[in-house]
Amino acid sequence: MLLAALSALAAPAAAATYAGKPAVALGETKFVARDIVWNNAGGIYQGSTSESRPLVLCQSLAKRAGRLNSFTVDGKAFAEADLAKCNSAAPAVSAPPVAEAN
Repeated sequence: MLLAALSALAAPAAAATYAGKPAVALGETKFVARDIVWNNAGGIYQGSTSESRPLVLCQSLAKRAGRLNSFTVDGKAFAEADLAKCNSAAPAVSAPPVAEAN
């Protein structure tokens, strides 16, 4: 029993799977951001890493891909508040100019 407990402590962390859907599709099929390689599959960027900082990984994706409509970790969706924190790292999008009325 002690041996099993010690081997569990020594085992490397399993890689988690992450996925994020940008609000606006990017043309890139693959890029590296932070500690993860993101692959575009049907408009959703997916990647896997043993890094255990989901918010940081989400923010790195948002910096590159822009505002995200969703982000999941091992199939579990980020809470709305966490997604808002993630999207705070996305580049600001300027509003289109307002037409002047004559």
